[in-house]
Amino acid sequence: MENDVKVDQKVEEADRLLPHSNSLPSNSDEEEFESDSEAAFESRDKIIIVDFESADGDATTPPFSWRKLWLFTGPGFLMSIAFLDPGNLEGDLQAGAIAGYSLLWLLMWATAMGLLIQMLSARVGVATGRHLAELCRDEYPTWARYVLWSMAELALIGADIQEVIGSAIAIQILSRGVLPLWAGVVITASDCFLFLFLENYGVRKLEAVFAVLIATMGLSFAWMFGETKPSGKELMIGILLPRLSSKTIRQAVGVVGCVIMPHNVFLHSALVQSRKIDPKKKSRVQEALNYYLIESSVALFISFMINLFVTTVFAKGFHGTEKANNIGLVNAGQYLQEKFGGGLLPILYIWGIGLLAAGQSSTITGTYAGQFIMGGFLNLRLKKWMRAVITRSCAIVPTMIVAIVFNTSEASLDVLNEWLNVLQSVQIPFALLPLLTLVSKEEVMGDFKIGPILQRIAWTVAALVMIINGYLLLDFFVSEVDGFMFGVTVCVWTTAYAAFIVYLISHSNFLTSPWSSSSTSIELPKRVTVSNS
Repeated sequence: MENDVKVDQKVEEADRLLPHSNSLPSNSDEEEFESDSEAAFESRDKIIIVDFESADGDATTPPFSWRKLWLFTGPGFLMSIAFLDPGNLEGDLQAGAIAGYSLLWLLMWATAMGLLIQMLSARVGVATGRHLAELCRDEYPTWARYVLWSMAELALIGADIQEVIGSAIAIQILSRGVLPLWAGVVITASDCFLFLFLENYGVRKLEAVFAVLIATMGLSFAWMFGETKPSGKELMIGILLPRLSSKTIRQAVGVVGCVIMPHNVFLHSALVQSRKIDPKKKSRVQEALNYYLIESSVALFISFMINLFVTTVFAKGFHGTEKANNIGLVNAGQYLQEKFGGGLLPILYIWGIGLLAAGQSSTITGTYAGQFIMGGFLNLRLKKWMRAVITRSCAIVPTMIVAIVFNTSEASLDVLNEWLNVLQSVQIPFALLPLLTLVSKEEVMGDFKIGPILQRIAWTVAALVMIINGYLLLDFFVSEVDGFMFGVTVCVWTTAYAAFIVYLISHSNFLTSPWSSSSTSIELPKRVTVSNS
């Protein structure tokens, strides 16, 4: 009887979280279905995956096809932009200037951890046909849903300010100081709408724009790498030999903390739905996951190489110098010019071109993520351009204020950037914990629920990332919190923050799922034996 009740409860939860088979859209009524519920991509906008090789029925996964891999290529590269935004580049240059080559091994493993998290996000999107924000809307009670939405929006605004300011700095560099910071902010905001307009001509056109921007970053920073000629021996030792000292612990924490971007976890689960995949067909879902794994691995390998170029250039130029502790995104180009000068093209402008590509691409993906987050959590049925205006305005208004206030103070801008990094770190659990909760639920994922071993690995990675960012927060507040009232405010806020994290963990049932699976399998036969006797 008890088992029957549990089965009924699971069926009810599955009915609540997953659309019924009779409610799934057919070819004739897809438009009507999508008008009733917010969709990441409309059916007519999705890329149809053509079967170039025939498979033996629906039960087997079709064989590998290079042409089909090309059709699936795109979402992973858009996702990888978050690993290359101006905030990450600043973390790279500071790690190189202060720690030299010693943290390259950590950059590599942090990228691998980021790949794991992003593939879990893609798994949710492909297997359910819905993105993470939509699933959170149905999984959590109203109050928790609004808290999660608020946290995701705060994280997105914080990331967007860094990205837009990074673009504005690049525009200031390339205009030789003629255009002030606020003008760069306006240009970046306008460009973002221009690029998003390309989506009206198809997803592939927008993906092509991102390919050009990533190639621009790669060529710019590879050129810098070639011009400065970092030590190949030190580079290989830095990748293969783990080293960490007390003097570089803060940079190490920054390297790991920059890898997991909260809005990117939501974004990837939506981007994978740009391909037309039937979530009811197991072989097609598995095929899509296989191709997305290959594509995302290649994309993040490229992002790792770009981050490595930046880190090693600044390690070569500034490690062990007096400038190492003062270098930041604002003055990095000038320091490079003073150190290395330039041949055919001054290194200052090479840096500016790469930084502009990083800022422009990341602001577009930020606006993209904002549409999915707002639409998913609130189930808003708005035109895409209207959602873009709303999400863009939420970030541009505070960014304009920042640009005007901090235009003449490099030191103040660097302090603000540290606070924005803290804001990103604070929001990480509110993206990771719902993701791990949903991807571990059979009622949500069906046959594509992750197994106990992968659950343990994923929860360990999540715990490691949250502990590292917790250290960053503690270190920052100990050095920055000054004054009784400010200290009390921080303590109250920290208590509420910790309580909500405890709630999310208890809601996931992870303590009784992956860790006690072996004990459950032992106890079950005993109960059956007693029942039969």
